[in-house]
Amino acid sequence: MSDSNENNLPFLGHLEELRWRLVKSVIAVLIVAVAIFYFTDWITNNIFLALREPEFPIFRFFCWAFEICNGAIDIKFQSTEMSGQFTTNLMMAFIGGLVLAFPFVFYQLWGFIKPGLKQKELKTVQGIVGFVSVLFFIGIMFGYYVVAPLSIQFLGNWKMADDIVNDININSYLRTIISTVFFTGLLFLLPVVIMIFSRLGVISSDFLKKYRKHSFVAVLIISAVITPPDLFTQIVVSIPIILLYEFGIIIAKRIEKKRFNESLV
Repeated sequence: MSDSNENNLPFLGHLEELRWRLVKSVIAVLIVAVAIFYFTDWITNNIFLALREPEFPIFRFFCWAFEICNGAIDIKFQSTEMSGQFTTNLMMAFIGGLVLAFPFVFYQLWGFIKPGLKQKELKTVQGIVGFVSVLFFIGIMFGYYVVAPLSIQFLGNWKMADDIVNDININSYLRTIISTVFFTGLLFLLPVVIMIFSRLGVISSDFLKKYRKHSFVAVLIISAVITPPDLFTQIVVSIPIILLYEFGIIIAKRIEKKRFNESLV
């Protein structure tokens, strides 16, 4: 269907198109989720339980760079509900499907929004699907290889007293990892949010510079929410987000420069 025909669709036609794009997205997520569910045992052992091992890359790096070497995290796992492992497995499969199918899902949503944009606006956001996907997966990788293992190590080794044993519910363990990794991926989309609001004229590069200090405080607060109460981990999370904020300022400047050049034509 051409852009002109999509622009001329009636309201119900747009709803029908949106419905089919959502259906395609759900099917893609479910296909990946089924694959994840099938390989549950391997994924659980090699992706999730591996985060507590001293051989995990981030722990080996700290041991090599700072001579901070730790053994395996002293926690045991249990499931205290009859359907606990099954529901946790479903949650893991669905979130994993959403993460891995994210480029396709975003492509479908973008395909619905794209016909409503003007030609000049389309030139500004060329390659946005790839740009958003790359940022999201960089955030996912950073969350998995840096934020989540540091969180697990801090919380898993924390004891109020030596007589208290950390027998962790597997649901709690996986939820901590998945939520940390997923929200870190979303935080890395900050430049995209800045680009959209800058394009809409809601914010400007001067506005972002003016409230830079306030934004850094907000970043620290958000980092404290998705990480354990460990200052070092919060700083590790905050640094790339602050850099992304600065990158967002550069994007806003470029948009303003293009808008100014277009006004002169």
